[in-house]
Amino acid sequence: MTLKEGVRILVFSIFTTSTFAQTIITDRPDQTESSSTLLKGSLQIESGILLGSAKDAFFSERVLQIPSVLWRYGITNGIELRLLTEFASVINKMSNMTINGISDLQIGAKIQLFKKEEFNTEIAFLSHAIVPSAKDELSLNKFGVINKLAVSHELSDTIGLGYNIGYDYFGSGNGNFTYSLALGFGISDKIGFYVEPYGEVIELENHLANFNTGFTYLLKENSQLDVSFGTGINHTMKYVSLGYSLNISKNSNN
Repeated sequence: MTLKEGVRILVFSIFTTSTFAQTIITDRPDQTESSSTLLKGSLQIESGILLGSAKDAFFSERVLQIPSVLWRYGITNGIELRLLTEFASVINKMSNMTINGISDLQIGAKIQLFKKEEFNTEIAFLSHAIVPSAKDELSLNKFGVINKLAVSHELSDTIGLGYNIGYDYFGSGNGNFTYSLALGFGISDKIGFYVEPYGEVIELENHLANFNTGFTYLLKENSQLDVSFGTGINHTMKYVSLGYSLNISKNSNN
């Protein structure tokens, strides 16, 4: 597996609960997609930069993504449309080749399946179609799909638990099983912190385990900064990411 394949699940997500005293709930910087959807008519822009590297006996790569942008729009109070765009620079350290360009587009939706305040639980389903729109060196060259079931629980006023299970298919082979588990803490009304193990089973055979952690900082009720760090547990991979997210709502309709 190359970093280009693995970085798809490294770029977008934060698990954040409403207990963090903020109106913006993002799908970054962790790997666990939130179980919340945007309100109808709300546009959210989640942008970030990522510097990562990975290697094994057969390859050694470094990836710089400037920027990666997840565009989210609420078409109802339980369904949002999503578009992921990212510009990547991939350096093959074994051949000293550098490839720059826009990665394959991802187009999808998130649907909220369950939300009951008395149960302190939310459930949502997310699916992205990967459109082979990039140059050959950065593209799957096939249509693919990313699917996740997102669940979250409010454990207390300042602690939340979120987890995803998913299946990704990239046009051939058996596909990948994915999982993540994020434990989030509200340190203050502006600062959040999380820890998260996550991973995937490539072709349903080869397990890659990872861990990351990070912070969020609420600038305003509708804007947030984030920083995160990740590393491989049973393989060589590491990354650092910085992000900024903004929610633009139609106040009169919210």
